[in-house]
Amino acid sequence: MRLQKLIFALPCVALFVVPALPAQEATATRVTINVTEPTGSGVANAQIRLIPSPAGSTAKLATDDKGRLSLELKPGGYGLFVSEPGFRRFVTHLEVRKSNEVQIIPVVLQIAPMGSPTVYPASFKDALLLQAFPYHEPVMLQPVELKALPHTKVTVHNPHNNVDETYSGVPVADLLTRLGAPLGKEFYGVALHSYVVATGSGGETAVLALAEVDSSVHTGAVLVADTMNGHPLDAKSGPFKLVLTEDKLPVRWVRKLKSIELKLLD
Repeated sequence: MRLQKLIFALPCVALFVVPALPAQEATATRVTINVTEPTGSGVANAQIRLIPSPAGSTAKLATDDKGRLSLELKPGGYGLFVSEPGFRRFVTHLEVRKSNEVQIIPVVLQIAPMGSPTVYPASFKDALLLQAFPYHEPVMLQPVELKALPHTKVTVHNPHNNVDETYSGVPVADLLTRLGAPLGKEFYGVALHSYVVATGSGGETAVLALAEVDSSVHTGAVLVADTMNGHPLDAKSGPFKLVLTEDKLPVRWVRKLKSIELKLLD
């Protein structure tokens, strides 16, 4: 009887285990990152970082002696960071397509003096820069990516216009938590000495204590809004706008929000 049960069990295992292998292989795309300098020469040992990290990868990624790095990546969006001493740090958004062909990603590093700022490509014109050093690498968030995140709706009175406005957006705390910032139950110690700087493309700036954006510490909502009254923000305010529900005056409502940076008091 035991032998009979074993014989009937084996085909069941084969039906469920064997077909799964081809499906896993089909989900990955071969991607080659080709890093060169302006002359066209490959940059060897350039440091590569992908966010999110490739599944199962814990080792540091770097180009070979020809300036290339090949990876098997699942289709989707990635933040690509490339750095090498003597060059400007390069950041871009990488969209991996589902394909049986190798996807080539060209990266040209520009020579720059020490201390030069990160150079972002023109494709990030409408993106929001999120910085939470030392918890995470900088992240560029495109409007479509913010739209895909869970949203919160708030209705506030704007005394400048004397009207009620309904905004939909993503809490700043949710964005910073994704970058590993010390919020929620972890809010103590260094978090009490941290603050957030929000900057608009026109130079408009607002400063908030980190506690102000954490709902476990402070009442009200601090949102990166992308719609008002059910419509995308207009060119004067969007694509992103910082909205604080507890401020009596909207003086810290940063229009055309371009960056959110978490900093620590000296």
